[in-house]
Amino acid sequence: MEKRVLFIDTTHPLLGQELERLGFQCAHYGGNSRQEILDMLSGFEGVIIRSKIRLDREVLEQAGNLRFIARVGAGMENIDGDYALSKGIACLNAPEGNRDAVGEHAAGMLLALLNHLCRVNLEVRNGLWIREGNRGTEIQGKTVAIIGYGNMGSAFAEKLSGFGARVIAYDKYKKNFSNQFVREVTMEEVFATTDILSLHVPLTGETRQMVNKTYLDSFVRPLIVINTARGQCINTAALMDAIDSGKVAGAALDVLEYEKLSFENLDSAGLPEDFRRLIKSDKVILSPHIAGWTHESNEKMARVLIEKIRNLYGI
Repeated sequence: MEKRVLFIDTTHPLLGQELERLGFQCAHYGGNSRQEILDMLSGFEGVIIRSKIRLDREVLEQAGNLRFIARVGAGMENIDGDYALSKGIACLNAPEGNRDAVGEHAAGMLLALLNHLCRVNLEVRNGLWIREGNRGTEIQGKTVAIIGYGNMGSAFAEKLSGFGARVIAYDKYKKNFSNQFVREVTMEEVFATTDILSLHVPLTGETRQMVNKTYLDSFVRPLIVINTARGQCINTAALMDAIDSGKVAGAALDVLEYEKLSFENLDSAGLPEDFRRLIKSDKVILSPHIAGWTHESNEKMARVLIEKIRNLYGI
């Protein structure tokens, strides 16, 4: 019997081509109907997703023949992983494929923020030549703290290796990971010594709204905040209050608390005042959840998933 795989989201064409070469039959669903996906899933043993739909218990109960879920990306918060595991469904993702893209993007946002590049680009285009008012700040000599030392956090540490910063990291679920790029520390040391904070954690019950008023007040020094993880890890109101008070000197955010599940746009049906404060601040730079979104990572994530599916089937 031919193995059938349902593509719910768009991916690099290499993924479908290679799966078909390996004997899979690939079908593509371009709609957004949860019910249509529910009705279809029982006919497939594999599903390829990004973030279009939550594969929760209700969906997975309809997928009686499902053997694997392959997430084109890193975050798995839209999959009920525990229930999938109980049903013998393998949950695969591809953080190895976009780790370098995320690391580079985080470094780029940090450089842009510290050197006012977004502002000065507009000023020069409008005939303003302001030098003293745009004096920058160097990464060299600063303490950069990475929260979450998985694929993304370690990639950022590697990218920072030539800047002369002191790079430290805290990961609640990892130990003994110090290397030439980073030194493992406690959260107490993070709070005491950090100049630049970068988040690289998944969105879970523990990390949702993790960066709140209490968290930010725990830092001894004014700090820069970078978030290329998930928007809901930061409480925007608390962040803006900290920026207004000077506790946070600036923020570089690739992700926002107000994104819809699919990350394709913002949840515009009632954006709060805190979001308006955010977009008006010249101490904040923003990008539309594209840190892992490069031409190279698109192909690399496909190759990572191909290899993981091959290993799952032993082919």
